[in-house]
Amino acid sequence: MGTTYHVKVVAQGAHDPTFLKKRIDQRLEEINRSMSTYIKDSEISLFNQNFRIHEKQAVSDDFLYVMKESEKLYHLTGGAWDGTVKPLVDLWGFSRQGIPESIPEKSSIKEALSKIGFDKIRIDAKGRSLQKIVPGVTVDLASIAKGFGVDQIAKLIRENGYSDFIVEIGGEVVASGKTREGTLWKIGINTPDKDAPIDQVYKTMNLENQAVATSGDYRNFNEINGVRYSHILDPRTGYPINNRVVSVTILSGNCTFADGLATAVMVLGPGAGLDLINRLDNTEGLIITRDENGRLTDHPSKGFSR
Repeated sequence: MGTTYHVKVVAQGAHDPTFLKKRIDQRLEEINRSMSTYIKDSEISLFNQNFRIHEKQAVSDDFLYVMKESEKLYHLTGGAWDGTVKPLVDLWGFSRQGIPESIPEKSSIKEALSKIGFDKIRIDAKGRSLQKIVPGVTVDLASIAKGFGVDQIAKLIRENGYSDFIVEIGGEVVASGKTREGTLWKIGINTPDKDAPIDQVYKTMNLENQAVATSGDYRNFNEINGVRYSHILDPRTGYPINNRVVSVTILSGNCTFADGLATAVMVLGPGAGLDLINRLDNTEGLIITRDENGRLTDHPSKGFSR
């Protein structure tokens, strides 16, 4: 997944962590083999390489589940989250193709948008297969697959008899039970500034059997002709976001959903973003914006009190 992971498990008595660590590594490798665009023969890469429309491609349970969750997020957010955004990612220089010398032409953006839209993929849950309705549609699940990985590792740990643990992959977290000291797990939101150390904490939160995911644009951006462009792209317009949102943290029941929703709210902005969060059950969020003078402002959802 191109990032680090940390797992802490509280065990009573003497336990050898070797077996559990091996199982965790195996499960992460399975997920990576399914959804990594950096592996040429992964499930997602094979799907992207197939340009034939209406041809059913059988998929694993993992890939099918994440695609179904992606479809839900696409409709829930009105297209603000879209797993088919890869042509725009390439166009704006946020892939291995490198940074363009100038901003993309409107005609190029229009062409990319013709291949974007999760409704251009037909998902057959019963037949466990996918079909492309439009040629050239590709999938990039980078903004949801880490959350799925966190959920799956949490599930594996529970199945092995542990109830007190914390799992983190690339900043996405699931916390269960209590720490060794009997307190709630505490995590920090990184200060949303490109020059801030990765351990500089902006705000702390106590987690009790919850998932949390954070999305931000303060570290990953490109400069084209002296102008900074966010790596968070609006799939509806084809352009990077420009709404002063620098960080979104979502708390929810599972990390797959929280991961994708955090990216969607980055696109939606504080107004529409908070409206959406406040309509959702078992979901809270914190949106952070930066004004023209560099001042940060918190926009918490109704139940966000940390």
